[in-house]
Amino acid sequence: MTATVAEAYVTCADITRTQARNFHYGIRLLPPDKRDALCAIYALARRVDDIGDGDLPREAKLTDLAAVRDSLARLGASGDDGGDEVLVALHDAMLRFPVPLDAFNELLEGVEMDVVGSQFATFDDLRRYCRCVAGSIGRLCLSVFGAQDMTTAPAYADALGIALQQTNILRDIREDLLNGRIYLPQQDLDRFGVVLRVDDRGVLVDDDGALSALVRFSADRARNWYLDGLRLVPLLDRRSAACCAAMSGIYRRLLDRIAADPGLIRDRRLSLSGWQKTRVAAASLMGRTG
Repeated sequence: MTATVAEAYVTCADITRTQARNFHYGIRLLPPDKRDALCAIYALARRVDDIGDGDLPREAKLTDLAAVRDSLARLGASGDDGGDEVLVALHDAMLRFPVPLDAFNELLEGVEMDVVGSQFATFDDLRRYCRCVAGSIGRLCLSVFGAQDMTTAPAYADALGIALQQTNILRDIREDLLNGRIYLPQQDLDRFGVVLRVDDRGVLVDDDGALSALVRFSADRARNWYLDGLRLVPLLDRRSAACCAAMSGIYRRLLDRIAADPGLIRDRRLSLSGWQKTRVAAASLMGRTG
C-alpha cells in the first residue's frame, strides 16, 4: 500500500468514525482489510447523502449527484480517481474486493428521488426507494464480507438494508416532516386515518392514538424484513457475521423501543446510548443476533 492510499484510507476511517454513529460499531469488528474497504464505501455513500441533505438548490444538488456518477464511471473504466482521497481508497478497495459500482448508481438514484421530492403512494413504492438507498449499501457491504453462497446472499443483504431503512423512517418521522418530507406510504396513512403534522410545540400530533397504531404496524412489517435479511448472517465468516449482526442488532433494538412506545419519537430523534451499542456489538462477536 502506497503512502497516498494509506492516507486515503485514514481519511475514510475518520469520516466513518465521526459520521457513522451506528455503522461504525459493526465495522470495528472486522479485520483491517475489510474495515478499510467498508470505510471507503461508507465515505463515498456519505458524500452522496450529504449532497441530498444539503442546503443547495435542487438543480445544484442534481448537478453534484451527476458529477459523482461521472466520477464513479471513470473510476470503474480506467481507475481515474482524480486525486480524490475517497476515490483513491475506493479504487484500492475495488482491486481487493468485487465492489459493485452499479449499487452506488442505485444509491444515487434513491437520493435523486429525495431531491425531487418523490412521494410514496404504496409500500411497494417505498420498498423501491429503500432498495435504492439502503439495499444498495447492503450489497456493497456483502461484496466486502463475501459469503458461502453468493447466489442467495445478495437478496438477503438487500432485505436487511430495506429493514434498516424502514427503521430510520420510523425514527425520523418528525425530523423528516419538519424538512418537508414524508416517507410513510399514503396508503398506510389513509388506512390509519393519520394526517402528519406537529402542534405549536413542534410535537407530532397523535389523534386518538392513530399515529401510534400506524407506527406499530410499520414496525411489525419491518421486523419481517429483518427476519428475511438476517438469513445472511450464517453465510458469512465469523467476523463479517459479527459486523452484520452488530449493525442490524442496533437498529432492531431501536425498532423495538419505537414499537414499545411510539410516543418517544413524537418530540425527539431517538437513539441508543453508546454503552447499549457496545453491548450489541459484544453480543454479536459472540454469535448472538437477537
